[in-house]
Amino acid sequence: MNSYVKEIIEWIVCILIAVVLALLVRYYIGTPTIVQQTSMLPTLEPNERLWLNRVGRTFKKMPERGDIITFEAPSVTRVKESDVDLENPVAIYDNEPQGLWKKFTYYVLEQGKTSYIKRVIALPGEYVEIKDGAVYIDGVKLEEDYLPDGVVTDLLQGNDEYGYFNNFTVPENCVFALGDNRAGSKDCRSFGCIPLEKIEGTVAFRFWPLSKFGGVE
Repeated sequence: MNSYVKEIIEWIVCILIAVVLALLVRYYIGTPTIVQQTSMLPTLEPNERLWLNRVGRTFKKMPERGDIITFEAPSVTRVKESDVDLENPVAIYDNEPQGLWKKFTYYVLEQGKTSYIKRVIALPGEYVEIKDGAVYIDGVKLEEDYLPDGVVTDLLQGNDEYGYFNNFTVPENCVFALGDNRAGSKDCRSFGCIPLEKIEGTVAFRFWPLSKFGGVE
């Protein structure tokens, strides 16, 4: 083998190692992301850049109330009132890709995958009730200092649609999450609670624009 061919092979090996390491870091540790939705206004605006912490997903750690998370969008994003099961208020996921390669591109490369970004409101075992323009957890009104004054929380959401997940207990290993833009966010009010296994990451900090660099409350 001449030196030229050997050098090419070495470069290919180095590139492959770099790609594998990058994918491992992206999947297990953290990754940048771009805000594409308006559901978290005014906390997060479209085109802002965030860093997601994925260590929690790696170790299957439940996020805390108030954390901003990203998660795989359910396959049914608006459950009809007649189909809502408050005894098992879990979002429906029936779009599992088939085959090793499709699973790799979907879950690791995240091609063809839609993700939502919302704020954790309630945790497993907690009773959720939306009434009088606010969220109540186990009968106690939730103080949400991150919301602007005057924001009303009810079951009316984006596109003037109603969600019907209300007055229920959050199931084991699930969270109930809402967008800060309560009137313009399609969230767990419409599709139910998010299983821990579908949570992709927790927002660690915002790095763009530079004027807003830092943690996100």
